[in-house]
Amino acid sequence: MTKIPYKIYLEEKEMPKQWYNVRADMKNKPAPILNPATLKPVTKEDLKPVFCDELIDQELDDTTPYIDIPEEIHTFYKMYRPSPLVRAYYLEKALDTPAKIYYKFEGNNTSGSHKLNSAIAQAYYAKKQGLKGVTPETGAGQWGTALSMACSFFGLDCKVYMVKVSYEQKPFRREVMRTYGADVTPSPSNTTQVGRQILEEFPGTTGSLGCAISEAVEAAVTNEGYRYVLGSVLSQVLLHQSVIGLETKTALDKYGIVPDIIIGCAGGGSNLGGLISPFMGEKLRGERDYRFIAVEPASCPSLTRGKYAYDYCDTGKVCPLQKMYTLGSGFMPSANHAGGLRYHGMSSILSQLYADGLMEAVSVEQTAVFEAAQKFARVEGILPAPESSHAIRAAIDEALKCKETGEEKTIVFGLTGTGYFDMTAYQKFNDHEMTDYIPSDSDIEKSLSKLPKID
Repeated sequence: MTKIPYKIYLEEKEMPKQWYNVRADMKNKPAPILNPATLKPVTKEDLKPVFCDELIDQELDDTTPYIDIPEEIHTFYKMYRPSPLVRAYYLEKALDTPAKIYYKFEGNNTSGSHKLNSAIAQAYYAKKQGLKGVTPETGAGQWGTALSMACSFFGLDCKVYMVKVSYEQKPFRREVMRTYGADVTPSPSNTTQVGRQILEEFPGTTGSLGCAISEAVEAAVTNEGYRYVLGSVLSQVLLHQSVIGLETKTALDKYGIVPDIIIGCAGGGSNLGGLISPFMGEKLRGERDYRFIAVEPASCPSLTRGKYAYDYCDTGKVCPLQKMYTLGSGFMPSANHAGGLRYHGMSSILSQLYADGLMEAVSVEQTAVFEAAQKFARVEGILPAPESSHAIRAAIDEALKCKETGEEKTIVFGLTGTGYFDMTAYQKFNDHEMTDYIPSDSDIEKSLSKLPKID
């Protein structure tokens, strides 16, 4: 029997030339996005002041299964793709499990995460449209870093609104953005009207992705020649991130490997959606069955404790509404160290799949996540990002279940990036100063009570 190599690399010619749109295979499509002023489904004209034109087409397209990757984007991808699919032999040995564990590693680029897959696409469409620049939000900083890099490549301005707690916890991530030429503002700030409103309503807040989104959108619509670009949640982002899953499936198919369980961390849904999309497509078409697990922080549990309802995508309520699993747009998560997973809602695509029973979700506490990160780093040689470590935690738990039952299941998880800019978090863990925070039922109910009333 052929031994599976530690790293499965694809050849350049095996890189996907099209993105896969899982919505095309969904029997129950995600509910339409609503205009916040009229509460009617948005039109392309509604979104033109906010997004690039071609990105709007991608956002609203739920019927085209494959969309060509422009040659300029495909060529850029070659700088760091295909990314490796790694067999975690040492982790398997450390766990003494019969399970086979693989991870798709997306940290082999300057931004340190999977975010560059969509950042370069969105920057490309902005440049093609003749825009001056873009205004992104960022949580832990991966999206802001990726977008700064992409904008530098295309000669675009980049004005980043970074969640305040991450701005303070991750100064080196901030400086990478500035090195690439971006302006970085801690959010919420006094530089926008919506930022000032949020500070008045939530004095002393350390911010949230919802706050940063509000400010970035306002900056886009009030500055001529700028558009807003989002790093997760939106359907266009999951589309671009499908390169992760397409490469993973091609690599597994080369060796005849069929995964039983596919796991990803879940904040807004970009990496999880990208990883599972081609496999989910097979499940939706009745060709093969898989078990999908979304892993979210117990401090911001939108899938496991949220409500499936229409809600604003941002705290300032200036963005369109999506039907999604949400904790309420006013939910202020604790200042935990998984900054990229501090969003109050979940992708409408993943929310619909979860509502239809096609995937599972679990929430995990912060200290348990860093225990898994430490174990992984010691045996596999990569220091994982806190976000990625949620998937590692669930993969370890599933592998230990296999140890108990003797089942030889094959587990694949997404390692979204590295944690070398997250050393403050690792220091807290190593010094035994890290704590777990789980919002109370009353905290969540208070936030959910303010959901918009949609007929």
